[in-house]
Amino acid sequence: VQLQASGGGLVQAGGSLRLSCAASGSTFRWYTMGWFRQAPGKEREFVAAITWSGDSTYYAASVKGRFTISRDNAKNTVYLQMNSLKPEDTAVYYCASGPLYSSTPYSAAKRYDYWGQGTQVTVSS
Repeated sequence: VQLQASGGGLVQAGGSLRLSCAASGSTFRWYTMGWFRQAPGKEREFVAAITWSGDSTYYAASVKGRFTISRDNAKNTVYLQMNSLKPEDTAVYYCASGPLYSSTPYSAAKRYDYWGQGTQVTVSS
């Protein structure tokens, strides 16, 4: 699976961005997909995940209620809608593909096998 993240940019605090992650291959629809982020000098952290069916999602406490993960299996794409952005959301955001046919939206990075190249999100105060 090859993943291509896009949609990052510079936005003011309180603004919104929508990230996209386009995947290659016909098996995309069966993968759990996740978003992670890494800020300068910090470890990579989990942001959100969605199961292959889209029936189950899971969010980090820091983004719950502000971010929404979704997917369009017909387009082989997963999205991260980010609203009410804060300066502390500044990071490189990565999408990743996880287990096949799983009903669990995993938060552990070790569950994810393939990673995109990342897209920079910068939130100014």
